[in-house]
Amino acid sequence: MLGVYDYTVILTYVSLMVSVGGMMFAVNGHLHLGVMCLAISGLCDMFDGKIARTKKNRTEVEKRFGIQIDSLSDIVCFGVGPAVLCYCAGIRGVIGVAILMFYVLAGLIRLAWFNVMEEQRQEETSEKRECYQGLPITSMAIALPIVVVLKPFLGCEFMLALHVVMLVVGILFITNFKLKKPKNVTMGAIVAVVAMAVIAILVRHYMRYMSMM
Repeated sequence: MLGVYDYTVILTYVSLMVSVGGMMFAVNGHLHLGVMCLAISGLCDMFDGKIARTKKNRTEVEKRFGIQIDSLSDIVCFGVGPAVLCYCAGIRGVIGVAILMFYVLAGLIRLAWFNVMEEQRQEETSEKRECYQGLPITSMAIALPIVVVLKPFLGCEFMLALHVVMLVVGILFITNFKLKKPKNVTMGAIVAVVAMAVIAILVRHYMRYMSMM
């Protein structure tokens, strides 16, 4: 069979399938479940690289495949996925659609650039990357769930917040700046925030479901 199927890429595959499921939820009117899937996909992505690096005898083909499959998965999960969710949430019109198109394009450019730079870096050194160049595309798995959780407090400003977040994050994808990778404590805090957002979304969806019965 073509491809790699060992444990080093399982979380990447799971992340992709969860995200696709989330898009299906969203287009069928279950936006909160779609956003929840985005957050879960982001949690998977946080650990796929760490798991992959535990296999010390990876071949060059496996390493290169890992780089490619991770980025291909990311453009679906955190590029197309959030755009579909925001479109289902109500971002429409010329300006809104233009922002969503720009967001996906910026994510694509960022990931293609990352692939080129990462392959070049791995040829030069085996050391772990210390900084991100530009904002990582997976950041939307944190930003969008938080905005959705804050919807009751944002009120009529919710749609404006969605437009601003998509535009600003898209710009940061292709802005050349260095962002230090989070340490374990910071990573734990990020996981906790995302987990709380997932729980809040689940609780809200459950309460909404119960009120309809």
